[in-house]
Amino acid sequence: MALFDDVIEGLRDPKAPLLHVAVDTGTGTGTGVGAGSDTPAPHPLGLFGARGSGAADHDDRPIVVMLHGIASSSATFFYVIPLIEKTHRVIAIDLLGFGGSPQPEGAEYTLEEHVAAIAHTIRSLHLDRPFVLVGHSLGCLIGTRYTATHGSHVTKLVLVSPPVYLSPQEIGDPRVRSRVQGYLQAYQYFRGNKQFTTATAAVVSRLLPVEHVMEITEQNWDPFVKSLQHCIESQTVVSDLAGVDVPIDVIYGRLDQFLVPGNLKVIEKMRNVTTHVVNVSDHMIRKPMARVVATAIDAPA
Repeated sequence: MALFDDVIEGLRDPKAPLLHVAVDTGTGTGTGVGAGSDTPAPHPLGLFGARGSGAADHDDRPIVVMLHGIASSSATFFYVIPLIEKTHRVIAIDLLGFGGSPQPEGAEYTLEEHVAAIAHTIRSLHLDRPFVLVGHSLGCLIGTRYTATHGSHVTKLVLVSPPVYLSPQEIGDPRVRSRVQGYLQAYQYFRGNKQFTTATAAVVSRLLPVEHVMEITEQNWDPFVKSLQHCIESQTVVSDLAGVDVPIDVIYGRLDQFLVPGNLKVIEKMRNVTTHVVNVSDHMIRKPMARVVATAIDAPA
């Protein structure tokens, strides 16, 4: 990728934090140093975070960068990584405030802050070629903005379970408008009722098949609330997608409890977009959806 452009961007936003690289299969050993730390950081996937180059300098496999969703970690891709790690260098980054990544004092967790931290972390990896960018849930919104502003770095954008919520004022269909308003009111309730939200999340988390795939706790409450408010409730994904020039694969489960089909129809009609519906899947990336995601990653751009 263009070294000069990376240097200029680094000078423009020098305060963006480095995030935790939870997985980097291009290190050759599966171990390394997590971003911003001096020792390997344990990860629920059974691997260790890695920032370094080393063996990765001689790795000619295609690169895939993965961004998880809100109140989660790179454990989101538990079922995807084993399907592609032999043929791709897989890099999974914990978002600002979540997983092993830092929670900077004064952070508002806006989309701009999330993207700046992702961009800084990707620059720190010194990747020598463009990559496939995969986002899940909130990671879709962050990944779309990153691709719209860093188009030369990305060969393909894969959006899994994108939480697309248009402003109710922009929605003509009263049924779709009512459903979006219902979601937004629910999210406002979650933000305003900490004890209920953390207790409910703890119950749901115990029922999920993968650890750390959903965590709303005292530790990440501030990143959760602010990311929800600033990125999901108030979003620009449709206009950001309009600025993306690479192929876009949109993947979602027919049983996804957080999606509004009327809103998805808007992005399904946009240029470069190919849609894949997984009949027996919900919002989480379970095994059936993981296979579709892996196929989309493998398909030629």
